[in-house]
Amino acid sequence: MIKSANQNIRPITTKINNSNHLEIGGCDVVSLCEKYKTPLMVYDYKTLKSMADAYKEAFSNYPNIQILFASKAFMTKAICQIFAKEGFGFDVVSSGEIYTAFKAGVDMSTTLFNGNNKTIEEIDLALKVGVGIFSADNYFELEHLNKKSKEQNKISNILLRITPGIECHTHEYIQTGHLDSKFGFDLTQLDDVIEHILSEYKNLNIKGLHAHIGSQIFETKVYEDEVKIILKEIKRINDKYGLNLNEINLGGGLGITYTEEDCPPSVYEIADIIIKTVKNTCEELNTDLPKIYIEPGRSLTGTAGVTLYQVGSTKKVPNGRTYFAVDGGMADNVRPAMYQAKYTIDCANKPLEEKNKIVTISGRFCESGDVLMNDIKMPNLQDGDIICVYNTGAYGYSMASNYNRVQKPCVVLVNNSQSAIIVKRESLDDIVSHDEMIDVSMW
Repeated sequence: MIKSANQNIRPITTKINNSNHLEIGGCDVVSLCEKYKTPLMVYDYKTLKSMADAYKEAFSNYPNIQILFASKAFMTKAICQIFAKEGFGFDVVSSGEIYTAFKAGVDMSTTLFNGNNKTIEEIDLALKVGVGIFSADNYFELEHLNKKSKEQNKISNILLRITPGIECHTHEYIQTGHLDSKFGFDLTQLDDVIEHILSEYKNLNIKGLHAHIGSQIFETKVYEDEVKIILKEIKRINDKYGLNLNEINLGGGLGITYTEEDCPPSVYEIADIIIKTVKNTCEELNTDLPKIYIEPGRSLTGTAGVTLYQVGSTKKVPNGRTYFAVDGGMADNVRPAMYQAKYTIDCANKPLEEKNKIVTISGRFCESGDVLMNDIKMPNLQDGDIICVYNTGAYGYSMASNYNRVQKPCVVLVNNSQSAIIVKRESLDDIVSHDEMIDVSMW
């Protein structure tokens, strides 16, 4: 089976150059740090393009497929431009993601609005800018989407999000398809939901079903199970209510390779399983092939992104660990603290030096849990060295905060020895820009 870049630890253009420095996208990463300062997030365009091409090629023999970038992985106007150029739509989950896509010039009819607690204001915005389809998650949303659609004299297309009862062997917090989940309708609720829509909500048009079975998925059979459950449920609904539901959203969730222990399938493997299962199941059920939506996020951007830090202070605990602190940490990458996530790390300015020291790389933030990697092998580190953490291209910047009032980092895109800023580094003025002074004498 053909490999895809999500199975790499490093961006596909990564090499060691004549200066014995790491190079990505033809750019010396040490020079990038000198130019843009650290912490610095770097995205390799060729890796992004490689993953986009892999998804398109892998699903190319299915007649009706819409790939939606799961924007929560990393959402900026430049990223919207890149994936829109590839013909992708966008899975959005907030007014901020909707507005980013809109301001980037995205065809909003290619967007799907997802999420388990869409506010009334967000629904109103989505309708006004022309979001193409809504993944309806609960009764609250159905009521307000119908009301706002009626106010704007629109009929809104919806997919009903369901929990198919499939458990993936991922971290508890990133399982979203099991029965006890905050997301979607349980299958036992579907008939009541559909009857309620058909009788009460004349401005909603049910197109199909949506399920998302988790994130960082390495198993392949779960996709087969998911397809069968959804298609059989659609067949049952169509027969019972005389409907013509013909769209299925299978979510995303394909894993990436953070460390040597990770073995995710390729895009081609999951596409092969999905397409074969859809065709075989439709043949068994004697139904037409549906339109398929898929929502890759992490697998599209994760491998393309790295984070670069500069080493600062050192601490040797007597009879304990040796800590090297960097100038970032949990505010720009909360995943190690939240999920105990593990990464692969290199020293960018001396990648060939033997890794013969056991060290812990800690962040700069005022939390004992602010540790990027515990007890890893690194070369002899010194202050000023540049640490490269791979596979931070998804859920790094998008989950970043201003904890300790530290500015969010700069993000650059690299390709063919060129670099361009796609997100500016926050300034101190940015940090205080929304603060308001008060007359303390009045309190």
